[in-house]
Amino acid sequence: MLNGYYQVTGAMVTQFNKLDVTTNNLANVNTSGFRRDSVIIGDFERLYQEQRDILPLENSTKEGAKFLNRTINRVPRVVENHIDFSAPNVKSTGNPLDFALNDGDLFFAVETPSGVRLTQQSSFVIDSDGALSTKEGYKLLPDNFEQLSVKEIKIPTNGNGILKLDKSGRLFSDSNEVAKLFITRVDNTKMLDKEGDNLYNLPDMEQNVAPLGEGNFVKQGFKQMSNVNAVKEMVNLIEGSRLVEMYQKVMTGHMDELNREAITKLAAVRA
Repeated sequence: MLNGYYQVTGAMVTQFNKLDVTTNNLANVNTSGFRRDSVIIGDFERLYQEQRDILPLENSTKEGAKFLNRTINRVPRVVENHIDFSAPNVKSTGNPLDFALNDGDLFFAVETPSGVRLTQQSSFVIDSDGALSTKEGYKLLPDNFEQLSVKEIKIPTNGNGILKLDKSGRLFSDSNEVAKLFITRVDNTKMLDKEGDNLYNLPDMEQNVAPLGEGNFVKQGFKQMSNVNAVKEMVNLIEGSRLVEMYQKVMTGHMDELNREAITKLAAVRA
């Protein structure tokens, strides 16, 4: 009799997780380079069927049947977290330190306390050391950073200070080449793990990424915007809140009404 209660409880927990993702998307609607998150929801029975062949016991045996709990076979749960790397929206700013990538699978590389990370941030600054960095203080890396003892891109202080960036990522100061930005393409973006400050980690980073050569990868004076649609996220937020309210009512009905009725009938003694 509690089967339905278990299923509704699982559905409510799943909606809580989905609401967390939705509210985080809304909080970053104006964050440069932010990529929208979403969750993929599946059920236990499908997950069980995918793994059944590798269970230690045959499915047809009585012992093997214990691996499948019929009370939770339809409980929805978060199967996968998905990051939307669709083509980015860009906005013209005229700021020479704004570098917008042209495709959703292109990334810059920055140095962080945890090591090299990928990012799609597009607004950079010149830090106190005279190096290009993100606003959080992570230094932007050149394409040959692995051969350098100091991993940074220094901006010369002499001259007129006019910075130009070509479409391949070569940075010039007063017509003198300073460095070529590390720009890479990730073929399988599902391998990326999102971290704070719009950073992404990739397993075996050195083996899976390499700087690109010549091409149309980046443009100067443009800012890469968030790909979050505020209207759609608000709709998802309202929908999720209503589902949680509905599940709460079902749970209350199971615990207060069905259980009370069952106890009353079972306790009744016939004369």
